[in-house]
Order: sequence, then C-alpha cells, then structure tokens
Amino acid sequence: MRDTVGEMVVLGEVMAAEAPDLRFSVLGPVRAWRGSEVVSTGSPQQRALLSALLLSNGRTVTAGELIEAMWGEEPPSQALAVTRTYASRLRKVLSSERLVSESGGYALRLSPGSLDLDEARDCADHADQARASGDLTRAREFLNRALGLWDGEPLAGVPGPFAENQRTRLFEWRLQLLESRLDLDLEVGHHAEAVSELTALAYAHPLRERLRELLMLALYRSGRQAEALAVYADTRRLLAEELGVDPRPELARLQQRILHADGGLAPSGEPAAPITAASVRPAQLPATVADFTGRTSFVNELAATLSHGAESKVMAFSALAGPGGVGKTTLAVHVAHSARMHFPDGQLYADLGGSGTSPADPQAVLGDFLHGLGMRSSDIPDSLPARSALYRSLLDGRRVLVFLDNARDAAQIRPLLPGAAGCAALVTSRVRMTALEGAHLVDLDVMSPEEGVLLFTRIVGEDRVRPEQQAAHEVVAACGYLPLAIRIAASRLAARRTWTVSVLAARLADERRRLDELQVGDLAVTATFELGYGQLEPAQQRAFHLLGLAGGPDISLPAAAAALDLTESSTEDVLESLVDSSLLESATPGRYRFHRLVRLYARDRAEHGEHPLGEVEAALDRLLDFYLATASRVYALEHPDDRFLSRLSATHHPGLDFPEPRAALDWLHREVGPLLACARQATERPGALRRAVDLVWAARDLGESAAHSGQYESTAVALRDAAHSSGDPHAEGRARAALANALLITGRFAEADGEAHRAKDLARESGDVLVECCASNDLGIIALYQGRLQDGERHLLEAMEKFRADDNALGEAGALCNLSRVHVAMDRPASAVELAQRGIDLYDTLGASLRGANGRYALGLALTRAGRPEEAVEQLENALQVFRDSLQDLWVGLTYFRLAEAELMDRPASAAAHAEQAMTVLRGIGGAWRRATVLVVLGKALHAMGHAHRARVCWQEALDFFESTESAEAAPVRTLLSTVTEEAVSAPVPGP
Repeated sequence: MRDTVGEMVVLGEVMAAEAPDLRFSVLGPVRAWRGSEVVSTGSPQQRALLSALLLSNGRTVTAGELIEAMWGEEPPSQALAVTRTYASRLRKVLSSERLVSESGGYALRLSPGSLDLDEARDCADHADQARASGDLTRAREFLNRALGLWDGEPLAGVPGPFAENQRTRLFEWRLQLLESRLDLDLEVGHHAEAVSELTALAYAHPLRERLRELLMLALYRSGRQAEALAVYADTRRLLAEELGVDPRPELARLQQRILHADGGLAPSGEPAAPITAASVRPAQLPATVADFTGRTSFVNELAATLSHGAESKVMAFSALAGPGGVGKTTLAVHVAHSARMHFPDGQLYADLGGSGTSPADPQAVLGDFLHGLGMRSSDIPDSLPARSALYRSLLDGRRVLVFLDNARDAAQIRPLLPGAAGCAALVTSRVRMTALEGAHLVDLDVMSPEEGVLLFTRIVGEDRVRPEQQAAHEVVAACGYLPLAIRIAASRLAARRTWTVSVLAARLADERRRLDELQVGDLAVTATFELGYGQLEPAQQRAFHLLGLAGGPDISLPAAAAALDLTESSTEDVLESLVDSSLLESATPGRYRFHRLVRLYARDRAEHGEHPLGEVEAALDRLLDFYLATASRVYALEHPDDRFLSRLSATHHPGLDFPEPRAALDWLHREVGPLLACARQATERPGALRRAVDLVWAARDLGESAAHSGQYESTAVALRDAAHSSGDPHAEGRARAALANALLITGRFAEADGEAHRAKDLARESGDVLVECCASNDLGIIALYQGRLQDGERHLLEAMEKFRADDNALGEAGALCNLSRVHVAMDRPASAVELAQRGIDLYDTLGASLRGANGRYALGLALTRAGRPEEAVEQLENALQVFRDSLQDLWVGLTYFRLAEAELMDRPASAAAHAEQAMTVLRGIGGAWRRATVLVVLGKALHAMGHAHRARVCWQEALDFFESTESAEAAPVRTLLSTVTEEAVSAPVPGP
C-alpha cells in the first residue's frame, strides 16, 4: 500500500517497526502479499471465507458462521464440505500457523499491522488523540493516511451477505473519516480548498446532511454567502421531496447564523500552512457548471478509471473524444471535480487550443505546470525534454490529476503525461487518441432526448418549460441534441421573457435560419464547427461540402463514391479522415452520417460560393443516377421482363450488382431513407424531376412496407406537387400513379381513386402507355374495395386490353388476377379460379416469383369462395413464403387474413391464430379499414370457438369504423352483432 502522506507521517507511531511477512487488504479487493509477492486468494467464494476470518479480530469463527457468511439462509447441500475445502486451500497458501483449526471452526492469526483495516483504525485513533491535544495539522495527516488506504470498493467482488453488510459498514466509516478530515480542513483555514471536494461529495451523497453543513460553512468562510444559503435551500427541498422531512436542527441553526453573518463562524484555529515550493498543492480545475445534466454512464466510467488509477501502479489515462459542442470539456470538468478527492496532491489544467489555428506549445504548457507545482522561474530549464523530465520527477510519489483540454493530437500531449503511478491524465479532443498506448478511449455522442430536455429546463426554468413539453422536445431536436446548441437556445429564451418555448421552436424550425438563431453572446454553434473545418485539406473540404448536400439520415460508401465521382477506396480514405476529425460519424462500417447541425453548416458552405454551382448540381445528379440505376436493378430481379424497366429515364451510373434477389431487397430497405430523400431533393431541381419520379416507381416495393409506407407516400406527394407546378404532365402522371398505389395500400380508397383517374388522364395526354395501363388496373382494384363491382370489372378488362396491346405480359397477368378477385366478389367462383390460374401461368412463364405469389393469393381467394378450403390454404401458404422472403410486410399480413378466412368453417382455432397474426403484421400499415375487416373475421373465429364476448368486442370495433366512414360493410356487421348468439355467418367479408 502507498504512503499517501509521505514523509510527514512517522510510520513507527502507527505500525510495527518491522513490516509483517504476510499482509492483507480488505479496503478494496481482498488481497494478500508475502513480502512484495502477491498471494493468490482463490475464487470469489474462497475470498468470502477469507474476508470473514480477516474481519473476526482473531477470534475463532465456527463452520456454521462461515457458511452463513458465504451463503446466508440458503446454503448449498454440500456447504460444509465446500467450506472445509476452501479452508484447506487457504491454509496451503497462508501456512497452517496462520490459519488454524480449533473448536469446530477456524481462526486467522495476524501480525500487528498486517491488515489495512487495522492500520486505518490505528491512524484514526491517532488522529483523535492529536485533535484532542490540539495538534490539528497532525490529526489531518493521520486521517489522510487512513483514507489513503482505501483502494476502491471495500471487499470488492466478494459475494455473500456478510461481505455485503461489511461493505456498507466500511463505506459509512470512510464517509465519517472524510467528514472528520474536512471538518479539520475548515478548522485550520483550508475552507477555499475544501469547497470543490465538498461539492462533489454532497452531489454523490445528496441526503447526507453533515456534508451539506460543512459545504455551507466552507462557502461562507470563502466569502460566498449566497451560495452557502443556496445549499441550504437545495437541501431543504431535496429532503422534503425524497424523505418528507426538514433539515436537522444543526443545519437550520447554521443557516440562521449565516443569514445574520455570525462572527463566530469566522475561521479560527491554527492558520493554514504557508505555501512554499515544497508544499504547493495546485488546484487548477475550471469551475464546474451548476446545471450539469445527464451523462451518468460516462461520469461513472471515467470517474472509476481515474479513481482506480490513483491507487494503481500504472498511470490512469482517459481520452475523451467527440465533435465540437458535444460537451467534452463540461463532462471532463465535472468528472475531474468528482475524482479530485482521489488526488490529494493537486490538479493541473491546461487548454491546449487543439481545435484552433494556434495550438498550445507543450514546452510552454510544461513551464506553466512547473510553476504550478512550486518551481521558481529561475529553476525551470529551457528545453522541452528537460522540462518534461523535471515535471515527471516532481510528480513521482504524488497523486496528481492532469487535465489536458482540447488537445490537437497525440504528439502534443505525450510530453505532458505524468507517467508516475498514482497520477492520472484526463484528455479531451476532437480526434480519437488511438496513437497513444494504454489510453482508455471514450467517444462522447450527443445527449439523449430526455437529457436534452432536462438541460433545457434547468437553464430556462421549469415554470416556463413545464406547460410546453412538446415544444421543448422540438427545440432540443432542432438542436440535434448537441449540448452547446441546447445551452445557446435555452440561454436565448431565458434572456427573453416575452418569448415562449413555442416561439423559439418555430424560429428553429426553419433550417436555413437555424444556425443564425443558435448564437448568444460569445457562444455560437457555427464558430465551433469553423474551428474543425479550418483544419481540413481541400479534398476533405470538397467531400464535406458535397456530402452535406445529400439528404437522408446517412449515406453508404458506394453512394458517397458516386456523389464525389471517386473510387470507393479513395472515398473511404477521405471520409474516414473526416470521422477522425469528428466532422462526420460512422455508426457502422461503410455508412456515414452528419450531425444535423454539422450538415446544415456543410450545406451552407457548399451553397455560398465554396464550389461552382455546376459542381454542386453534378454531384446531386450523380447521386440520383446511382440510386435510380441500383433501384432499377432491384426491381428487375423481383419483376423480370417488366416493360416498365425500358420506360425509365437513362442514367450515367450502372448501379450496383447483386448476387441474388434477397441481397437486392436488403439494399433497398436499408437505403430507404437516403433514397427517398434524394428523390425529394429533386423537387427543387426541375431537370432532375423525371428521374426522381422514376426512382419512386422503381422503389414501389417500399410503399407496401410497414416501416416505410409513410415516407414513400410523402415523397410521392412532394413529387406530384413539384411536377404539377413545373407543368410536366409526364412526371405528374407517374407521380400521381405512384401515389394512388400508396393510398390504395393504406385503405384510403376515395383519395386513391381521384389520384388514379387524374394519373390516367395525364398519361393519355403525355402518351405514357405504361402509366395509363397501371392506372386502369388500380382503378379496378379501388372499385372492388368500394363495392362497385361492375366498374371494377370494366376498368380491369380495359387494363388487360391495354397491357396486351403494349405486349406487357406481366401487366396482363396482374390484371387477370385482379379481375379474378372481382369475380369472387360477384360470386362467380368458377371464372374467378380460371382467371387466377391464367394469371399464374403467365407469371410462371416469365419467372416472376413475387408477382406469382400475388397470383396464388388471388387463386386462394377464389378457391375459398369455391368451397375448396384445403386447396386455398395450400396456395396461400405458398404465397406467404414468397412474401416473407421478399420482405413484403403488407402481403404477409393480408395472406394471414385470407388464411383465416379459408379456415373459418373447419378450423376456427387456426383461423383465429392467423387473424391475430394478420393484426400484428398489419399494425401501422394498411390503414384502419384493413384492421376492421380482419376484426370481422377474427370475431367469427372467436364466436365459433365459444368466445362470444370477445367476438362481440371485435365486431363492435369494426362496426364503429365502418359507420364512421359510412361504409356499406357496416350492415353485415350489424347483423352479426344482432345475432351474436347464433352461428356466425360463414361468407367471407369483402377485404383487401
């Protein structure tokens, strides 16, 4: 164990003159040494037995007591045998003279001074004696010696109820020793130095009133009366909220004495020791912020690393990296203050200016550090190596925390690292310090939404934020959960009493003004980004600008390479360098993203003269070509021989190749955000509009996905409106047809019907045969769902003729299968089966497996109506497998629904299970109408199973929806409810 007080403590007064041959520690991990050699103490359970013996004060501990210590009231069946085994193993490593067996138990014979706990008790006793004799300085030294014996959590890692109880007792005793030492600090006049340690302790133990009392006194004696009174107010509020009690009388009396500036509170006792070169204790940490919020896991991780390093034989070194404004310095200052108690010999601090154009010179920083450690200017050498060597020599044998803030790179901080055991270094930087051996690297990201709102509330005030929680969440989201941005926004609001949170949220909603809004006083988000941007090379700046223009949550390496017109290898090199500079993030290999505010900054630089407009447009065109070409390849794998592919806009990018359809679909669903964002961006670029509309057509599978249908629909709406404004009937017709299909899928049939009719008219006007055919097909399906069966048949026959005339066999097969469904609704099952089979034959000839599944779905419906449920189930199960493999969530859910219908008569339990699966899969997709139709079938299955009440609930919910939409489907459901005690009607309900 290290002597934390140094030469000042006369060890002979505390322990035996001669060090024991066998030593033990319990004030941390349970360990043993023979001389300088570590002795193995075995498994955690074996250490539990050793702990019980060490803490028995030499008395004999019975086997029963040891068993209870290790396992409590529920020991294993072989507990006694295991206990004897552990004791035997310990006797072998400790010797039979040390661990003896007597009176049915065991005793551990310890030499004086061989247990760290006994040594700590002796120090505490000597401290009491010194204090009683008036020697306060010596009392403090003994208490520091006692506290220095702790090495983390007492009995760390030792299981069992005995160890847990002892941990609690020893933890409490350590706090009492700390309070006594701090009390002495105040008595000898070290009140100013004690404030930071008391602040950290009061934060860690908020309900411990003695610490609060000492903090109030230290603040008052430091001339900070208002803060002292604020501590009392916080304590009173906290005790009331947590325990429902008032502060103890001593604390209340101290508050009154502070209020009245009681002269008796002035510093008394022996004066503080004069500061000399040999006794300087630097305390250079910047002040921590009063509203520090969140980051609990980071605080715990960093504090644990630093505190462990204070007692370790190797210097602890933590490097905290993250983008500008993420709160690295604020977090590090907070952690440093929390850990400073473990570094009684001082704390050094330097801002290394690494993010600016003039980073600090390590030689100059070392000069400042040596001054801080008490060296005279005349004694400080000139060269960097000499200063570094002297610096490390001065730190040897001390426990000092070195905080190096805003470092530029590893070369800058290497000469500043202490290197001595017992010291620790805490570094912040925008660059990950991967080049430094032994560094504990921590990457700091933005705050969570909850942390962001909490920080915002603490700055603005709960009274103003509480009524506008939604607006507060909008503000912190607009800030990208970046702590600096949140602080700036909150400070602006706090300074403007006439603004509401909603006013601020509205101002931040405009992305083009957002960066201008995020500045107050000398704080500005843009200034933080400029520091990092100024260090970029031209190639890095170009990539930063052009990729900032891309929309979507992130971008893949191949997409970025297309936008930058570089090889993937070159693109990866430049993007990884931006990641190292914390201007870009890489959550997973091969994918990159900007923080939203960094993206706005990059976009602003790109749009304001950093690059010629032609280069910006060319980059966006290359990106759009990449997505269109690759989405077309995906579509081709799922829909071979589709004439649609020959009607797409030409691209200059070949697109990605895929080994098989599943890989292609995985790409499409993985790229949905960037792909649709790229299409939406084209609404402001008339020359790109047609390609963007074709991209949405090529990605039509996304409209049938539960996860992406909303994004797909909003993109189609944006493209429709842009095409209409630009007077392009070709683009508008295709956009409206894509939107009609998306609306049809979500069950909004009236809207879908309007869009499909308009798309058909525009397609006829522009000569777009493909869209005219598809619009007729969709109009037929819409009419089917709306119960207009004659109209549906007419539209689908027209679609069949047009597809056939266009030599589009794939489209013709689709119209045949949809016409089959109309014939099912017309109660013409024979023709329905024949039409569906014709469609399937065409699909199979073309090798269109996904479309073939749609055909088998239609055939399953027809066979169900024809009274052939077993054949129907076979067709539907075949379709279900293809839909699953193709990630078609909508069709998976609909197929479960149709399986429920097919099994309703003969297997109601299976029908109910399939209906429940349909409900689960269709949640969030397909709309309320589809949910209502599934509920009707689920109710029928439940009723057939004898669950009349549940059936009634399902039917009532379905009826409520049908009546709210004035649907004709309400009538049969009313009949079901009125005859709920009778056998449920077996005819299928018109559905999706």
